[in-house]
Amino acid sequence: MRIPHVSFFSIIFCYCFWIHHTVYFTGVSGKIVEDQQQSLLNLKNSLQFKYENYNKLVSWNSSIYYCEWKGVNCDEKGYVIALDLSGESIHGGFDNYSTLFNLQNLQILNLSSNNFSSKIPSAFNKLKNLTYLNLSYAGFVGQIPTEISSLTRLVTLDISSLSYLYGQPLKLENIELQMLLQNLTMIRQLYMDGVTVTARENKWCHALLQLVSLQELSMSNCNLSGPLHPSLTRLVNLSVIRLDQNNFSSSVPQTFADFPNLTTLHLRSCGLTGIFPEKIFQVATLSDIDLSFNYYLNGFLPKFPLNGSLRILTVHNTNFSGAIPASINNLRQLSILDLSNCHFNGTLPSSISRLEELTHLDLSSNQFTGPIPSLNMCKNLIHLDLSHNYFTGSITAVHLGSLRNLLQIDLQDNFLNGSLPSSLFSLPLLRSVRLSNNNFQGQLNKFSNITSSVLEILDLSGNHLEGSIPTYIFHLGSLKVLKLFSNKLNGTLKLDVIQRLKNLTTLALSHNHLSIETNVTDAGLISSYSKMSSVELASCNLREFPSFLRNQSKIVTLDLSSNHIQGSIPTWIWQLQSLAQLNLSHNFLSNINVEGSVQNTSSNLRLLDLHSNQLQAKLPALPVNIVYLDYSSNNFSFSIQSVVGGYLPSIIFLSLSYNSLSGSIPQSLCNNSNLQVLDVSYNQLNGVISECLTQSTTLVVLNLQHNKFRGSIPDKFPVSCALKTLDLNSNLLSGPIPKSIENCKSLEVLDLGNNKIDEGFPCFLKKISTLRIMVLRENKFHGPIRCALANSSWNMLQIVDVAFNNFSGLLPRKCFKTWKAMMLEEYHDGSKLNHIGSEVLPYSGIYYKDSVTLTIKGLQLEFVKVLNIVTSVDFSFNNFEGTIPEELMNFKRLIFLNLSHNALAGQIPSSIGNLNSLESLDLSSNHFVGEIPTELASLNFLSYLNLSFNRLKGKIPTGTQLQTFAVSSFAGNVELCGVPLPKNCSETSNEKEEAVVHTDSGVKFDRTCVSIGVGFGVGAALIVAPSLFYERLKKWSNNKIDTILVVVLPMFGLAWIPFDDDEAEEDTEENNSDMEEECDYNEEQNNLGQERFQGRYCVFCSKLDISMNKVIHNPRCTCYPSPPISRSTYPDSYSSHSNTR
Repeated sequence: MRIPHVSFFSIIFCYCFWIHHTVYFTGVSGKIVEDQQQSLLNLKNSLQFKYENYNKLVSWNSSIYYCEWKGVNCDEKGYVIALDLSGESIHGGFDNYSTLFNLQNLQILNLSSNNFSSKIPSAFNKLKNLTYLNLSYAGFVGQIPTEISSLTRLVTLDISSLSYLYGQPLKLENIELQMLLQNLTMIRQLYMDGVTVTARENKWCHALLQLVSLQELSMSNCNLSGPLHPSLTRLVNLSVIRLDQNNFSSSVPQTFADFPNLTTLHLRSCGLTGIFPEKIFQVATLSDIDLSFNYYLNGFLPKFPLNGSLRILTVHNTNFSGAIPASINNLRQLSILDLSNCHFNGTLPSSISRLEELTHLDLSSNQFTGPIPSLNMCKNLIHLDLSHNYFTGSITAVHLGSLRNLLQIDLQDNFLNGSLPSSLFSLPLLRSVRLSNNNFQGQLNKFSNITSSVLEILDLSGNHLEGSIPTYIFHLGSLKVLKLFSNKLNGTLKLDVIQRLKNLTTLALSHNHLSIETNVTDAGLISSYSKMSSVELASCNLREFPSFLRNQSKIVTLDLSSNHIQGSIPTWIWQLQSLAQLNLSHNFLSNINVEGSVQNTSSNLRLLDLHSNQLQAKLPALPVNIVYLDYSSNNFSFSIQSVVGGYLPSIIFLSLSYNSLSGSIPQSLCNNSNLQVLDVSYNQLNGVISECLTQSTTLVVLNLQHNKFRGSIPDKFPVSCALKTLDLNSNLLSGPIPKSIENCKSLEVLDLGNNKIDEGFPCFLKKISTLRIMVLRENKFHGPIRCALANSSWNMLQIVDVAFNNFSGLLPRKCFKTWKAMMLEEYHDGSKLNHIGSEVLPYSGIYYKDSVTLTIKGLQLEFVKVLNIVTSVDFSFNNFEGTIPEELMNFKRLIFLNLSHNALAGQIPSSIGNLNSLESLDLSSNHFVGEIPTELASLNFLSYLNLSFNRLKGKIPTGTQLQTFAVSSFAGNVELCGVPLPKNCSETSNEKEEAVVHTDSGVKFDRTCVSIGVGFGVGAALIVAPSLFYERLKKWSNNKIDTILVVVLPMFGLAWIPFDDDEAEEDTEENNSDMEEECDYNEEQNNLGQERFQGRYCVFCSKLDISMNKVIHNPRCTCYPSPPISRSTYPDSYSSHSNTR
């Protein structure tokens, strides 16, 4: 075959062509390398960053091939296609002129976690090939540029931000979300957390509908509004939805259960309402759901399907309720279950123990009851919190003994009992044990692994533990917090054992039966390394200040109250630089070391409690930043101006009561805009009450009782009045009650007793519907109690004292109709039992507890820490007439009733048997007639009765109570007989028979009685006849006749009930108008606290000190089985005001 001849020139041409193109492409490649490298180096040089923090940029130098630099990826041609500069602490040098935008082949760019503190450059539109852009948490601020919308190839866009925390948010205002997203149709992941989006109503929902490929959506805290639109389910590819911290204020659409691929649903803190659709929990693909902090979102846990995918279920701080279904064990992959701070109830299903993957279980602050099931199969459990429920029973090794991975256990505030399980403390990884406020008893048993224990927190306070504190506790080398207060521990403890706990920061041994020895030889050794921040040794029989505290520079809280410490407060206490709370109350301290004392103390001191001591020297200047100050119940006897004459800008609570302070209240107190509680009662203050005090909009408690204030009460209460307690008892105040007091819409306690106030009954006070205690005792009030019908009423009134005034007329039956709190038996529900008082420092557990003086059993007793179940009506020593109205007999919660020393007549109503809570009844010195109703004998709680000096007759009913009372309870009733009176009822019957005079023709009438009757009739006719022609005389004559008949007719065994014209007029108005609204009572009751009680409360199990005329409620009252009312760390000093002496 012939091969064609190839031209030599053709070969030469091809060779030259190859050489040319090789040289050309080599030149082009070199040009790319040079350009890309130079752009990167220029970028590095332009950026501002901290050299000590950067990691990737350190490798950027020309000696290394740029495609090998950290954070840089190139394609085969040398173009930079991926750049990662995240977390490089960059803080500037990035704008539209950055050489970054020369890298136009970039597909992936990550600048997250920096601090650029500038706007996002608009030059991003040059990077057309970007598929991944992450600018999250990079410190960008201001408006998002519209140029982002031209990056049409983007699959992932993350512009999440925290800049809003610093007042310069990243925002989308000038353009709508729809404009930003309109070209980004390939987006699968969109993250915009923290970006402030301006979108009307729920237009943001419609803007997202154009992203048909969207799989993950995260727009938490974006200022989005609701309602959530059902159309979002058209995004069928959505698997992740995170919309936390927006304000949707709507329900969750049922259609959210139709997402076929949903794996994550986060709607935390979104203001959701309505009932959450149960079907969403049953979505087969759902693995993570968080609905927490939606306080008005209701719902229930459904029956879970087999092999559910849920791994995280969080609904804490919502209004979810009901029981945990037994099907919970179908969630075999469940790792986190948090149902805390809801309203779940019932017993825990035993099936919960089969959740073998569970690591975090929090069911705290619900209403679960019954025993805690065994959790030994939950071997991966790390965190267990069942606190603040109603669990009962004991804890044994069967419950928790196999939880080898457990780090934290919290069972505090339940009703658990039995001994503490030693197996619990033997768990090898356990770091925190909180079992406080239960009913655990017995001694602390030793556990096995003491030396290897990593226990850091041990809180066993508020139980019934006995015996001495075992020494092994002081061998727990990792222990930081030790709380054993409020138990029954005894014995003597030497503080030198603390030196073994080198990491201890909190020591709380208060309120036991311990005696602590502080005089130890190695106290200096303790001081040298201790890290104490809180020391609470109240009621530990201390007789001196522990010397180891002297050098505790880190101590924040120091409580040495209720001990036997005498002498002066040492100077070194005021020099503890970190000291914030100091409680030395209830000791025998006599002197504050003035030289360089309080005024030189650390500016950190916020709480100072020195009440109930014997301090009497000159008062030092007060710490300028003090928030809580209690100097009450001491012997200070100086001018109040010298105490609080300076400016205290932060003061919230100030109590100087029970001293001998004089002068007038300084004007400087009115300049304290934070002052909530001012108690200067029981002093010798004088002058007039400053107007600025009544003008305050922050004062919650104003207690000026038992001083010498004179003049009238300033009529300056503002519309925004915040007062809950106003106590002006026992002063020299005169004039009327100011009308502006009706502006105090939150007022609960009004005590104006023992003054010289002169006016009629203050009906305008009915506008204060929150009133619970009203004391007008011993003033100059006069006239009838007649209040025109109004829409407002005293539904919550529980203590009324108008004794020792000049009130007259009938008892106010219409007012009685509105006193709902005295009628409702549901207040005996122990779960609602609480003190009347005001929250002062809620985060410190500090409350102001009100007190009131009542006349009980003929004695004036002061009730300190008044319970909301204490109810009393005292209308004694007035001029009330007529009968006891039936409306009063509806007060089923009434405990004390005193109607003595009036002109009441008629019979004691048999319906008095309705008052089944009554403990004290005084009807003495009236004109009651007839027999004592037998129903009175059925009042099982009645412990005091006085029916003396009436006109009762017949036999005293026999019963469990009446025969136990003294003879004086029935004295002055001539025709009364039977036990306990010495007069036998058969003798009374014979006397009546002998009194009847017989003749042959029958009964002979006593002519004297007839003459008196005829004479009275003729006299009455002479007076009445002319008055018929004169209306004014008619009313006058009616009143006079009523008065005469009330006195005369009982002499004949009869009773006259006056008919009040004004009452008749009121009845007519009531029947002929729409004023019947008075009877439509507000059934809603006040939140009465979280303390729980069982059984019936007995007031007289309270601590009664006759010598001091004081009643103090005993929190551990034995009248019924119950837990303590208060489990505060400071049960006396901080939870009550200065009346506790």
